[in-house]
Amino acid sequence: MASDTWLKDYEACASVGQELMVLINDRNKNGRTSSTYTKLSAQIRVKLKTFSNEVNKLRQNLIRASSSYHITQREVERRQMLIDNLITKEKQINEAFKNEGSNSRNTLIGTDTFGNNDPWGVKDEPEDFQGRSNTEVRTQQQQIIQQQDRGLESLSHVITRQKQMAIDIGDEVDSQNVLIDDIGEHMDRTGERLIKETRHIKIVDRKSNTCGYWVAIVLLFIAIIVIVAVPYSNK
Repeated sequence: MASDTWLKDYEACASVGQELMVLINDRNKNGRTSSTYTKLSAQIRVKLKTFSNEVNKLRQNLIRASSSYHITQREVERRQMLIDNLITKEKQINEAFKNEGSNSRNTLIGTDTFGNNDPWGVKDEPEDFQGRSNTEVRTQQQQIIQQQDRGLESLSHVITRQKQMAIDIGDEVDSQNVLIDDIGEHMDRTGERLIKETRHIKIVDRKSNTCGYWVAIVLLFIAIIVIVAVPYSNK
């Protein structure tokens, strides 16, 4: 796995740093004009280059692992802290290599950063990871990733259900819109029919009034005739 490779690379890089510490201390025990001093200085230069390349490699691998989500964000932060410690130690080793004497020895074995009890900043690790082996840390990370996967799977199911509900609601809204359109068309037709029937009623009403007038006229005419005719009959 990529996480196993990164941790093994880190351990190898840390080992190179420890070797550099030993070599610089051994070199500083000899005179600058001695062959031993020159030989150790050459070895230190080679290992310093190797150490720097390994630190850069660890940084690039961590960036790739983080961007591909192969490890958790917490593990990314832990590993970045380990890389920062290596970079700090690299600077201190470079300074010690360029300077000899008590200052360089204090830089290498100072109690603040390179003490014998914690030469690589292990105490700066989170409490959850202190005192655990790489296998235990990987196991814990795998458990966390599995829990995250289960959570994402549950979330996926919820989103799928919500999506299906949204589709059903959309279909229902579409069917209701069709019914509303049909009702609207029926209302329009009913309104047109009401207008026509109202016109018919007005026409019939006018005709009914005209017929009434003619009936009244006829009745009045008959009454006049009767009135006129009755006196002549009596004579």
